[in-house]
Amino acid sequence: MKKDHSNKIPLFEHYPLLADKLDHVSLGASTTPVEKLDRLGEEIGVNKLYVKRDDLSGSIYGGNKIRKLEFTLGRSLRAKAKEVLTFGCAGSNHALATAIYAKQVGLKSISMLLPQPNARYVRRNLLMSRCSDAELHQHGNTALLAAGTVYQLVRHGIKTGRFPQVIPPGGSSPLGTIGFVNAAFELKNQIEQGEILEPECVYVALGTMGTAVGLMLGLRAAGLKTRVVSVRVVWEKMARADQMERLFHKTNSILHSLDRSFPMFELTEKEVDLRHDFYGREYALFTEEGMQAVDWARKCEGLKLEGTYTGKAMAALIDDAGKGALKDGTVLFWNTYNSRDFSNTADGVDYHELPKVFHRYFEDEVQPLDRES
Repeated sequence: MKKDHSNKIPLFEHYPLLADKLDHVSLGASTTPVEKLDRLGEEIGVNKLYVKRDDLSGSIYGGNKIRKLEFTLGRSLRAKAKEVLTFGCAGSNHALATAIYAKQVGLKSISMLLPQPNARYVRRNLLMSRCSDAELHQHGNTALLAAGTVYQLVRHGIKTGRFPQVIPPGGSSPLGTIGFVNAAFELKNQIEQGEILEPECVYVALGTMGTAVGLMLGLRAAGLKTRVVSVRVVWEKMARADQMERLFHKTNSILHSLDRSFPMFELTEKEVDLRHDFYGREYALFTEEGMQAVDWARKCEGLKLEGTYTGKAMAALIDDAGKGALKDGTVLFWNTYNSRDFSNTADGVDYHELPKVFHRYFEDEVQPLDRES
């Protein structure tokens, strides 16, 4: 089947051979805006503070997951899959994005989920997942989740005659990570068009690592010197410098094998700027610093952040700014959160339509810092 290259993404413009060898389906906006944050910058002491608005990456649902899904769902479509299966915690943004965009391209989505601290966004995401016809399962720990995954793969394989295509947590396989290699080339285009000076650094939340690692690789390939500051927001065992190094080299190797003109780069753990101090006590448990950052972004710029990922990443940026480290350089915050309002759709769903294991998220109180926000 001949591919349509009429809407070529920046990575393919620079490396045309990749367009023929990588499966890609267009799901979101071709380019997300870069905007200057004058009021917030003045408040925290950063003269040239910008935001990359990946919160607007899709018309239905934004955030960073769509860039990865354009490649992982592209592969699933090429494989003639009927279903995809992915992972996350109960309020997973990735699981929701997968459900929404899988449905858009004609695939059924199965979400294998773990428990997490309660929050209002967990409720919204679960209801929207139901609207997107996702099949939802929650298991109490990773061992039970693994067993449940095997069961669902076999069950669906027997039922449909084909095993679901597995998409890893966060979509952060080497294939999904290519979505953010492309994002770096998109940023380069915006720099060349005068929308922003080349940033000294870019701050981004670090979960399953694909966003940060893709940017690190893409920025090098694009000839930019911008440093990626990765702010860990998940368990340390899931996001370490050595794991980032491995994902970097695996993604690099794939791109080089498909197009020999794509350079091979070296990366050592010492070159990874990884911040651990803003995670808090538990995954998805909000922190005072993170929620203050959420509040400042909203009041100063009308920018929507949240307590699990982007609030903690912004808190790291604000902390560095308070030390005088960011005053004069160009600083970019990469907003990975969805800001599209889907409440009109989700509010029409009765949570009792969800599997019973999820009812507690609607019947129990949300965590204290979410109640106060």
